[in-house]
Amino acid sequence: QVQLVESAGGLVQPGESLRLSCAASGSIGSINAMGWYRQAPGKQRELVAVLADGGFTNYADSVKGRFTISRDYAKNTVYLQMNGLKPEDTAVYYCNLKARRPLGLRDYWGQGTQVTVSS
Repeated sequence: QVQLVESAGGLVQPGESLRLSCAASGSIGSINAMGWYRQAPGKQRELVAVLADGGFTNYADSVKGRFTISRDYAKNTVYLQMNGLKPEDTAVYYCNLKARRPLGLRDYWGQGTQVTVSS
């Protein structure tokens, strides 16, 4: 089993910053990638940012230049630094880990943490 424990989100005002963290533990094995997704009310879950082996990163266009993903490989922890937050960033944020398994990649998800941007 793999456990992903996310830090608490919170309520912030537009323009403020927030950092999320997600620590992985358990029978992780080899990690292909760690990242963040989000889901706003009435919308589908969408990719926010991903950091894969070799340092490859991918960001949603809506967060480029504002959000930064990073990873502490020794601690199996991924971070999402969110600057210049906007009301449209309001969503439940989910941590994702893609682990290599004999039959391919397997996805693991955190429990989700609410981020609300409002004045």
